[in-house]
Amino acid sequence: MHPSLPTLLLAALLSVLTACSGEKTAPVETFQSSDVTGSKLNGAFTLTDHTGTRRSLSDFQGKVTVVFFGYTHCPDICPTTLSELAATMNLLGEKAKQVQVLFISVDPARDTPDLLAQYVPAFHPSFIGLTGSPEDIAKVAKQYQAFYKRHDAGQGKPYTMDHSAGSYVFDRQGHIRLNVPYGSGAAIFAHDIAALLK
Repeated sequence: MHPSLPTLLLAALLSVLTACSGEKTAPVETFQSSDVTGSKLNGAFTLTDHTGTRRSLSDFQGKVTVVFFGYTHCPDICPTTLSELAATMNLLGEKAKQVQVLFISVDPARDTPDLLAQYVPAFHPSFIGLTGSPEDIAKVAKQYQAFYKRHDAGQGKPYTMDHSAGSYVFDRQGHIRLNVPYGSGAAIFAHDIAALLK
């Protein structure tokens, strides 16, 4: 028994609709780091930068902003991450002008604006170091659910700071979008930041 004309027409119509649907489905941009879009982390803060100027996160709206907690005496995590972010700026080329890296010190006792001015821009001239009172830093860290704790080495050795090692990335509108784990590398930073700049 041959299919009826209405059945053939319905099959043809479904085939066309399926094809059209397939043509309209564009690949969705995916991030290579942790997508935390919609997170309730409160990124707002006002701290003092390495020039002595008061800065707020909202000052950088219009740019993709990367926030990283660390300290200048850090032996490994901080210089590694800042070096990766400097390499990221090179990978982004002209787009790097639309990116701001903010380094928030978890060691305000030692990290004066003068010391931050020597340390942070040494990785990239556009990077900004931020500090504040111990209370200010504790408040901001709590907003980001960032951990830090002083670790005394003893025997006259300088203390170190245990701290969270991930980086937080905000889009142009100031909304938190990504958490980039420590050691992800410049290529992942560059990929995800470029996606946010589109």
